[in-house]
Formats: sequence, structure tokens, C-alpha cells
Amino acid sequence: MSELTFYTHPMSRGRVVRWMLEEVGIAYSVKAMEFGPEMKTEDYLAINPMGKVPAIKHGNTVVTEVAAICAYLADQFPDKKLSPSPQSPERGVYYRWLFFMAGPFEMATSAMTYDWKIDSSNSQAVGCGQVEDSINTLEKALSENAYICGDQFTAADILVSSYLWWETMQKNIPPNKVFKQYIERMDSRPAAKRANELDDELAKHLKPVTA
Repeated sequence: MSELTFYTHPMSRGRVVRWMLEEVGIAYSVKAMEFGPEMKTEDYLAINPMGKVPAIKHGNTVVTEVAAICAYLADQFPDKKLSPSPQSPERGVYYRWLFFMAGPFEMATSAMTYDWKIDSSNSQAVGCGQVEDSINTLEKALSENAYICGDQFTAADILVSSYLWWETMQKNIPPNKVFKQYIERMDSRPAAKRANELDDELAKHLKPVTA
């Protein structure tokens, strides 16, 4: 089995990938990166020219971007059943929500956080459309099934629940019973608990994040 190195900071989107790695259950090494100059070194820019975490190196393969890492790991370890089979109708649903969270949802919630102007004058030109449409679309999907793809827990649930947890914790999204219940179900998974414990412990050994 190829060696896997995980580049992260515990107060970053790396927490999403940590959870995915714990669900996969393989051995991996952790390279904790400090925000600032360490992420801009020549060595790390060779891994991710964006100078951001998370990233993984699996053998000779480097993957960045949270949704891409989760999808890659699900495909590399199909025995863990963290994605629908490629020939199933659910595979399309799975792709839909992975890309929805990485695209429209993150754009919509960023717009809410930073007061970006998205209204009827420009909503047709931006990926998330009207901000409230992204939120309402996700709420409707989660009110219909236990998991975002139906009856099966997948890597997409890791992405969806992690992003929802962050946005609700930051109060960027108003209180919502559907989202709250979904987050609680996902957070109860043993792998999610292990991942949080590991990252909370790692955070004790790094410099505090300052604005």
C-alpha cells in the first residue's frame, strides 16, 4: 500500500479530510503546517502552489481541494463503501452534492459572511445564484433522506455536514432544525469523533490562530 502524507492545520478545512481519513481507516502520516511563511516555502509550494492546506500525497499522487481529496480517497478504497458504485444512479447524486458544496454552497455562504453583493442584477451570472436558493436547496434534500445521497453514508456527507457545522457555528446560517439534526447524526459517527479528538490534540501544539 502506498504511503499517505496528510498536510493540514487543525483549524482549517483539513478537519474535513481528517474525518475522511478516519472513515477510510488507513495508516497515514501527518505534516502539521503553520499558517503564514511555512505554507509558502518552496517545498510546500511544490505540493500545493496555492500555499494552502489541506493536501495529501499518496505515493506519487498529490491531491488538493477538500472535495477532490474526499472523492479520491473514496475511490481508492472502494471496500469502505464511501461512494456509490460508478454504475449506480446514486453516483450522479453523489457527484452533484460534492460539487454543490465546493461550488454554489461555499460561494453563497461566503457572500453571506462578507456581504458580497449578489442580487437580481447579477445572480444569473454567479455560480450560487440567489444566496437563499443554495440554502433552501440543501435543506430540501436533507429533509427527504437520512443521508445526502439517500440511504447510504458517503464521502459527500462528510463534506456537507462539515460545511454546515461550520456555517451554523459561525451563525452565517440561521438556526435550522433539519441542519441541526443532520449534523448531530453525522457527528455521532465514531470516525468523526476520533478525527475531532486528533485535531483538538494537534491544535494544542501549534501557534494560536490570530486574525
